[in-house]
Amino acid sequence: MVYLVISDIHSNMEAFEAVLKEAEGFKPDVCLFLGDAVGYGADPDQVVLRLRRLGNEVSKMFAVRGNHDKVASGIEEGWDFNEHARRAALWTRRQLSPTNLSYLRRLPQGPVEVKKGDVQIAHGSPTDEDMYILSGYHAAAILSFTSHRITFFGHTHIPVVYELLDGKVNVKVPAGDEAVIRLEKEGWYLINPGSVGQPRDFNPKASFAIYDDEKEVVIIKRVEYDVEGAAEKIIKSGLPRINAERLFVGR
Repeated sequence: MVYLVISDIHSNMEAFEAVLKEAEGFKPDVCLFLGDAVGYGADPDQVVLRLRRLGNEVSKMFAVRGNHDKVASGIEEGWDFNEHARRAALWTRRQLSPTNLSYLRRLPQGPVEVKKGDVQIAHGSPTDEDMYILSGYHAAAILSFTSHRITFFGHTHIPVVYELLDGKVNVKVPAGDEAVIRLEKEGWYLINPGSVGQPRDFNPKASFAIYDDEKEVVIIKRVEYDVEGAAEKIIKSGLPRINAERLFVGR
């Protein structure tokens, strides 16, 4: 089975389309969406509609909500967001159609099991959907008690693989436009595919992952997209200019 793993699209239609086009070559059977379809960018309604359509194009889709999805859909008010993030989330709430707003509201809280005892998905930590996993220390604590061998997570916008093997946590940072990570049968993993629409590892290219459960391989891919077009839409929409500027530097 081949899985397309995507996270943190953040209303960036240009990046989302580029990722889906690149992913076609892998012929994915299943899509795993790790949350934050919206926020920051200028195309929330278009992105949610495309995400819903994607669910009909694969044999199965698993999804969880992100913190921006919660605020944009009215589940929360985003008082813990910074000024730019909250402004974009509340603007997004006004742009979404009733159907797409309802879709976001109905996204489940992570973790969600994909494969019994083997694969699960979450937005942040599987213990707390809003927690950022930012270090091997955080990963070790989670991997020491999780009941699933592989957890795909997002939220940080930074692609990384944490591997617990022989009692040691290894941190694998993908490099280049295609990083191939082979999974050990005895290993336990936390895997972040990076962000589709707002990378934060100083690489502006859109990021996603492909997981092949037969070959036990994860491929983390980077693809170029029309950054200028996405940024121009943000500025024209009256959203915070910083939301556009950061796309050029991947931060």
